[in-house]
Amino acid sequence: MPLWNVYHPVSAYSDEEKREFAGRVTSLYQAAGLPRFYSVTLFHEVDRGSFYVGGEPVDDRVRVTIDHIARHAEDPARRESVRQRIGAVIQAFATSKGLRCEFHIDETPRELWMIDGLLPPPTGSEAEKLWARENRAIPY
Repeated sequence: MPLWNVYHPVSAYSDEEKREFAGRVTSLYQAAGLPRFYSVTLFHEVDRGSFYVGGEPVDDRVRVTIDHIARHAEDPARRESVRQRIGAVIQAFATSKGLRCEFHIDETPRELWMIDGLLPPPTGSEAEKLWARENRAIPY
């Protein structure tokens, strides 16, 4: 599961822009073989008086924290590829609005994750492919 928390200035994104942003995030992971429902994107509006960088209030930043649970990038080349693809998505929704952006990715152990009381199926398994086709958790 990729979980994205997008912290941004108030009114930076319309509902339609949020939908498009979340859709791009979901497509990024679907292309890697993950079920669409694994992808969760949460938008958090932050008042200028509540967003500080270097001890100073700002209203020109987008800060994204990402939890990767379903897949982990192990080798340096793969990590670079992931970083570049994610950075491109975030920049597409920040720089066009004159916003600065940054992100980081945490990798949570897969063993500490459940959906609807089910352990997710092993990576690349037939059960995972079924979850992707059905776009929901199914006992296996």
